[in-house]
Amino acid sequence: MDKDVETLKELISKSKKIVFFGGAGVSTESGIKDFRSKDGLYALHSKYGRPYEEMLSHTYFYEDTDTFYKFYREFMINTSAKPNAAHKYLAKLEKRKDLTIITQNIDGLHQMAGSKNVIELHGSIHRNICTKCGRQYNLEDILKMDSTPRCPVCNGLIKPDVVLYEEPLDERNQWRAIDAIRSADLLIIAGTSLSVYPAAGFVRLFSGKYLVVINKERLPIAQEVDLEITKPVGEVFKEIDNN
Repeated sequence: MDKDVETLKELISKSKKIVFFGGAGVSTESGIKDFRSKDGLYALHSKYGRPYEEMLSHTYFYEDTDTFYKFYREFMINTSAKPNAAHKYLAKLEKRKDLTIITQNIDGLHQMAGSKNVIELHGSIHRNICTKCGRQYNLEDILKMDSTPRCPVCNGLIKPDVVLYEEPLDERNQWRAIDAIRSADLLIIAGTSLSVYPAAGFVRLFSGKYLVVINKERLPIAQEVDLEITKPVGEVFKEIDNN
């Protein structure tokens, strides 16, 4: 086993309360494109005449909902994606450790792997809400509807329960995440550029024993990092799980 991975395994073993703070890089090994890497979504030439990052805004959703949904269905929904080694290991770990997963992803892969204690800071593609009557619909319901889904009861516009740019995070989820980080012995930051706020700012609240970063590129992080592993996230946890 790689020496750094072996050290991570030891830190996990001796920690009582663990928080895993994950970003888009946790799901790339499941075939889901990230946003800010050189091969990420935002680096692609937009086929819709507006930058993809701009299309993920509250303003754009209501300004051109039809085009938003064309983009959203093509790039944000991946029904073939399955949990990778990172998701699977964390689901196993939750059964024997006090583990909280804080994710910036909206794909639901942690829950698909079996994790229960998951805080979805940016929402989920699996929840969709009518903006008129408040009825909720799952992803399967949306996929059966026309390109721009409307509520079959009141004909209101249905919006994915995901946090778009210009929208605030759910206050309850924010406080749950902050409380978990503040009380953790071990914080693992994985697969994130730490460039999306306010979520990225939460990690500054950590004052526990061990801070670990797993990311293919080094992160500009203010705190003292106890262990930094520059490998794909799934690869790291697969190695732990197999040894």
